[in-house]
Parts: sequence; C-alpha cells; structure tokens
Amino acid sequence: MSLICKPLFEQESSTFTYLLADSVTKEAAIIDAVDCMIERDIALIEELNLDLKFIIETHIHADHVTSACPLKNKYHDAKIVLGIENTSAESCADIMAGDGHILPIGKHEIHAIETPGHTIGCMSFLVDNKLFTGDSLFIRSTGRCDFQGGSALTLYHSIQKLFTLPDSTMVYPGHDYNGFTVSTIGEEKKFNTLIREEYDQETFVKKVSSLDLSLPKKINIAVAANHSCGLISS
Repeated sequence: MSLICKPLFEQESSTFTYLLADSVTKEAAIIDAVDCMIERDIALIEELNLDLKFIIETHIHADHVTSACPLKNKYHDAKIVLGIENTSAESCADIMAGDGHILPIGKHEIHAIETPGHTIGCMSFLVDNKLFTGDSLFIRSTGRCDFQGGSALTLYHSIQKLFTLPDSTMVYPGHDYNGFTVSTIGEEKKFNTLIREEYDQETFVKKVSSLDLSLPKKINIAVAANHSCGLISS
C-alpha cells in the first residue's frame, strides 16, 4: 500500500505543509498547516476524499499562524498533535507526543522523534522512509536557535540522532528559502553547511550562533496564536 505524500508551499513564510495519506484507506495526516492556506488544504483533502485523522505541529511556529484549530473545527474527529514539551499549548492539543509515539494512518505508522533545539518542543516525524524535520534540519542548513528556548548545543544532539537513520532516508524540511524540496540523510551528512559529518559540536554551535538573523515578521502574533493552536486573540 503506497503512501500519498503531497508537499504544499506557502510563499510568504517559505513554509512547507505536508499532506500524508494511506492510498487505500484514505486515512490522512497534515503536518504544519498554515492559516492563510486553509482553503487550499481543505479543497485537496476533499478532492482526494481523505479522512483526516491527525493535525500535526512540529513546534510552536514564529513565522506563521497554524490552521490547526480551524481544521479541527472542520474535521471534528481529527486529533491535534504537539510535542510533549510544548506544555503551554497542552490545553488545545489532543495528543502530546514524545519519542516513540506512533500515529497510525491506514497501514502506515508516523513515528514521533523529539528533536529540540530550534525551540524546546520541536519534533520530527518519520513515516516509511520519509522524515519530516520541521525547523530542526533544513536542506544544507538547520533551524536557528536564538528564541523560544532554543539551544544550538541541543539542536546539534537532536540532528545527530536523525543522522543515525539510514542514509537513504528522505528529508522533507519545514522551510526552504533556496528552491529545494527534498534531500536525504546521506546528503545532509555530507553537504550540510552547518552540521555536516566532519563538524564537531563546537563548530556547529559557533556557526549557528553567528547567523545574526532578523526576527520573523509575524513573531508577536504567531507565537501567541500558536500557543492556542491557531486561535488569534481579539
């Protein structure tokens, strides 16, 4: 039974949303849905006649507002999934997932992996040979670590955990700013500009700490809303 995997892109924040489904049972999950793209996402779910089981957030986003709650209002039986360390959002989540938590969609299993560092509650998710890394591991780069409890040292160890997966594991990041869509663990171990295989933790921490990035434009709105799974206070 094949896995349907639909990468969907939101241009303003360069965010990837992923719609996953069992091709036979039509049970589905959506990862990192963006509020302004909810009509597109619902249209695709309906077009493919999918049964949405899980609305998964890899972390509390700072650059966009999630559509988790609006999607749950549409698909009442779907479960909102957050990482276990995101305690501030626990009241709006149905499942607080930690290492080893399994989310079944048809014959496929989505395995939760704790990958803190970008933020304290970051998660990655593995299904078959596909790894959805959120803001932990990007294509040839990594997430930043300078807000929301971020730690470059913690992220280093999280990515080393991901690097124990087979080299053929496909990497689907939460963002891309250079026109890429997918990589592999083997490629990132060899070519990643921040955390390739020969870089030790001191080198990585130094590189990430010197990124000097501006804050996301929507950080004040997005973080507050995403602690409520996408509900914006009036």
